[in-house]
Amino acid sequence: MYDKFALFISIIGIFSIATILPDAFGHGLGGDQAEPISFANMEVTVSTQLSPSDITVGDVDSANMQVRFFDTLTDENLEKVTYRVEVWQSGELLARNLFYDMDGRLDVQIKPKDNCNEANLHQCSIYGGSEHVSAPGALFVQGADCTDDNLDICARPSITGPIFVKGGLYKIRVDIEAATSPKIVLANLLSYETFVSVAQDQSFSFQTANAEEIPVVIKTYYDDVDNFKFDNSDNSISFDMPFDWSPDYVNLVQVVHEEVRVPKTFAPYADGKQFKGYVNGVEIDQRALLNDPYSSEDTNIVHFLITKNELEKINETLGPSNHDNLQMDLKLVPLDKVSKSSTEFYLVDASNYEQQVPTTVNISWDGKYGANQEIPFEFTFFNENRELIKDVRYGYAVMDESQQELFRYTPSDIAVPGIVSVEGLDVQEIYVPSEGYVQVDVWVYGTGLDYNPTYAGIGSTIIEIGPGSSTQIPSVPEKTPIPGWIKNNAEWWAAGQIDDGSFVQGIQFLIKEDVLKIPPTSQGTGSGSNDIPGWIKNNAEWWAAGQIDDGSFIQGIQYLIKEGIMRIQS
Repeated sequence: MYDKFALFISIIGIFSIATILPDAFGHGLGGDQAEPISFANMEVTVSTQLSPSDITVGDVDSANMQVRFFDTLTDENLEKVTYRVEVWQSGELLARNLFYDMDGRLDVQIKPKDNCNEANLHQCSIYGGSEHVSAPGALFVQGADCTDDNLDICARPSITGPIFVKGGLYKIRVDIEAATSPKIVLANLLSYETFVSVAQDQSFSFQTANAEEIPVVIKTYYDDVDNFKFDNSDNSISFDMPFDWSPDYVNLVQVVHEEVRVPKTFAPYADGKQFKGYVNGVEIDQRALLNDPYSSEDTNIVHFLITKNELEKINETLGPSNHDNLQMDLKLVPLDKVSKSSTEFYLVDASNYEQQVPTTVNISWDGKYGANQEIPFEFTFFNENRELIKDVRYGYAVMDESQQELFRYTPSDIAVPGIVSVEGLDVQEIYVPSEGYVQVDVWVYGTGLDYNPTYAGIGSTIIEIGPGSSTQIPSVPEKTPIPGWIKNNAEWWAAGQIDDGSFVQGIQFLIKEDVLKIPPTSQGTGSGSNDIPGWIKNNAEWWAAGQIDDGSFIQGIQYLIKEGIMRIQS
């Protein structure tokens, strides 16, 4: 049986890692962080972030590039910094200039401008700002310091030129020429390279065997894609793009990100479909191929998120002959629809378990997997508006019915806690040795390079693992319908129209009649007369309105039983 104190202790023990200052090296999408360099008893580094974080060519006429210089040991900025900033793409210099900033956070407004006719693109870049009196040649703008909330009015220099006019990977090289005081010039430059990606939509279409025209959008974050093809024999989509497979270059790439967007009305890419992905003919790991049916009502979005580790595995599989290859071939193959089980729960504040945070976690898995197998569990993170939370840093632990730990995610670098889920979707393969109930604890450290705590919290759910089947997906029995009068009771109770006793009696009836199935829950020793927390009433109201599912509501009932607020007589 599950013990609430063991649950809370296990979660608190894991979540305490988050008190360590993060030092995450970015994924190259909306931001990146370079490895630190030892300097004056500090470990200093540069992080680069774009705002908006997901830029698509043609959608914005202005973007903010934030460059922060700080000590990773204390998470404090160095002051009075002179930066030399260079912007590169595909080996071509787009901009280079000196900038000065007082507080260690440099914000530069980027104004994309196409149609450069110069032989060298950086010659088209124009810089806005005034030379700082103490830092010759470095641009500075007097006025309000920039924060995340005042970018439209704060004082910041600008670059107008051929930057972000084409999708792909951009290198932001930063040399720190002076720090602490503009008159103190470093004996040796501190040089950093960070990478950010800008998206570009490319539209294609194909005809099905029935001559139906299907539009497809490839959203590329790396380079222009070409040779788009559709194969009627397996309904696969393939395309390619330039890529340098030399090991030295692969070692620099954090991630290659491509999106394939196909209408859900096209049956092979409809809701519930799963996919396999191939790069240069090699099947990629499930974590590198994520299906997002949530962000668009009409379109299925499949992400190729091919990390450096995955690129290295492909090189190892294909051997040295692939190192001279200058092209990446991608292929997406739809599979049969699967029947998934899922559970959903919200997170609470780590210091106050009755304080709900605006994060909901859904864990789903294919029913054909079960005991004595590695089960691919899909973790999905939603905000209060039912939108995917991007760039989530999270961790988890799995325990059996005896509270024996089956698996715990432990970062290889304790200064970099958490798994990074760039799109709010992630797949983790977890080995479960036997049938029965397992407890999954999930904790979110925050979002982004700075571990923004808005969605940080902890939560837990209980999952029943069956025998599984390696050959077929077992049928999913229909759930016993919950009588409508129980939801009416929940609504009336939340509105104060019936008392606690009447509501509890209704729930007790459901449990006794096996209509509302509660996973194994240790019953508390309370008298049953304790006040019911307000968040339980909120849950009841949302459940009655259909805003949360049965599983989320059941968690509240489990809490009442564990606390002894609700007594179930055998």
